[in-house]
Amino acid sequence: MAAPSTGSDEMPKGDKLVLRGLKFYGYHGVKPEERTLGQKFVVDVDAWMDLRAAGKSDQLSDTLSYTDIYSIVKEVVEGSPHNLLESVAEQISSTTLSKYHQVNAVRVHVGKPHVSIKGPLDYLGVEIIRYRSIDI
Repeated sequence: MAAPSTGSDEMPKGDKLVLRGLKFYGYHGVKPEERTLGQKFVVDVDAWMDLRAAGKSDQLSDTLSYTDIYSIVKEVVEGSPHNLLESVAEQISSTTLSKYHQVNAVRVHVGKPHVSIKGPLDYLGVEIIRYRSIDI
């Protein structure tokens, strides 16, 4: 899979593993209360990889288990505090790409549903896309 040039708004194409609505409690943020009280975070991950062999064989050994990526997200979000969601997302993406060579690209979305903003909202957050050919 060829990655788009840096700065492209194009999404990678092809097969992917999809993890949605992963919920964890963490202590990320720049405000003191975020670091002491913590809060809920919601994470979505897409991991692009060729799934043809697994589709034909029906064997887990021919793919990557969702639980492997879930474990990375859990470890990062519930682990050491980060000031910025950008850093949380970056650690999830870089760990996924470095640990699993079959993943060609990863999209990580990290949301904070409980923020101190006056007004209705579902969440605030960040989304990053990293490509093996550019970022690893």
